[in-house]
Amino acid sequence: MNVSVIGTGYVGLVAGACFADVGNDVICVDKDASKVEFLREGGIPIYEPGLDDVVVRNHKAGRLSFTTETASAVRASEVIFIAVGTPPGEDGSADLSHVIAVANVIGDNIDADGKIIVCKSTVPVGTCDKVRDVIASKTDKVFHVASNPEFLKEGAALKDFLSPDRVVIGCNDPDASARLGALYKPFTRRSDRTFYTDVRSSEMIKYASNAILATKISFINEIANLCDAVGADVESVRQGMAMDKRIGPHFIYPGVGYGGSCFPKDVRALSRLAQEYGVASTMLDAVEEVNNIQKLRLVDLATGFYRGDLSGKTFGVWGLSFKPKTDDIREAPALLAIRRLVAAGAKIIATDPVAIDNTRAELADLGDAVEFVEDDYVAATGADALFVFTEWNEFRSPDFERLAELMNEPVMFDGRNMHEPEEMKARGFTYFCIGRNVQASK
Repeated sequence: MNVSVIGTGYVGLVAGACFADVGNDVICVDKDASKVEFLREGGIPIYEPGLDDVVVRNHKAGRLSFTTETASAVRASEVIFIAVGTPPGEDGSADLSHVIAVANVIGDNIDADGKIIVCKSTVPVGTCDKVRDVIASKTDKVFHVASNPEFLKEGAALKDFLSPDRVVIGCNDPDASARLGALYKPFTRRSDRTFYTDVRSSEMIKYASNAILATKISFINEIANLCDAVGADVESVRQGMAMDKRIGPHFIYPGVGYGGSCFPKDVRALSRLAQEYGVASTMLDAVEEVNNIQKLRLVDLATGFYRGDLSGKTFGVWGLSFKPKTDDIREAPALLAIRRLVAAGAKIIATDPVAIDNTRAELADLGDAVEFVEDDYVAATGADALFVFTEWNEFRSPDFERLAELMNEPVMFDGRNMHEPEEMKARGFTYFCIGRNVQASK
């Protein structure tokens, strides 16, 4: 098929590359001319394992092209995906201005009947209806609007797209639904995991899916904090819970909360949507509140350990991205914690495998209070304590003896429970983690 994807952010670029990889002719559109030129030259504006190979290979093969010309892409395509950003507004609702702007351009340039316009962006229920109305106000051509939410995990996006758990297609026209199903057939040929539904239900599936995952994270974090208070070990609690098939093991790992481009934004947007319709959003609001508190859990532990005075301390920080295998720092717990530590008078020496540049720009206002280094051990050298915020594999088995020698004091605040408390104690570390009822002192 001839496909266009408008927006070359995380979702759009992955979708465009994967559609091209199975033989479709794909045009990726972005209004940023420098970004388009960068992509044409083989550059990748985001960090996602394996994506560079797929993009470059299909671009060289002529199946994947990049342009700033939305109008020509619309005219050349049978299926048009809208994959632009929907950032949160000041009130938490999704900003749909970019989506509506694209809809206007599509409406001005539809030149044939039967085109399918697909909302791939994460949008509130009712957005596809707005897109349809905008386009219909500008053309007499017959077209269809569908919802096709994305379920990609950063760091595993290619696998998720090429072998999805499910493909959700929300469309009120049977023929258009079938055509979209055919577009996804190469990714579900071994087992058809395509789910067809109406447009509004499809839009809700995306938000509800992210909200329940965020809820599980906030729930286990609240349980972890309670375990610390009552003398239980959240690791045993988690394992015991996971044995119940109704609960399962996924997303019940305690830590310093969730971040990224999806969960925080989508929980707030769903809460705002509920308010607009006069429906209580008590649980959603609690999920966000628990998460905001949890992001500062390590700072609270450190403040207690140092008896309320962090001034003059030097802290190493391992991990800046909100999760491993990505350079995405949006709403990452590390950034909020670093700001709070600096405000308390501490100096930070931070490292991350891929997110240093993004973090340096984001925390530029902190000046010399934050230093960035490429080497994990350099970040720990002379540190009064080491904070771990992201569970990168390279942080799992460091040379603990070397680490202890380099640090001013062997103290670790582990926000991802990467190590066993008793083992850390045996290594001579004062070790803090989440929900394991430990302050494994020397």
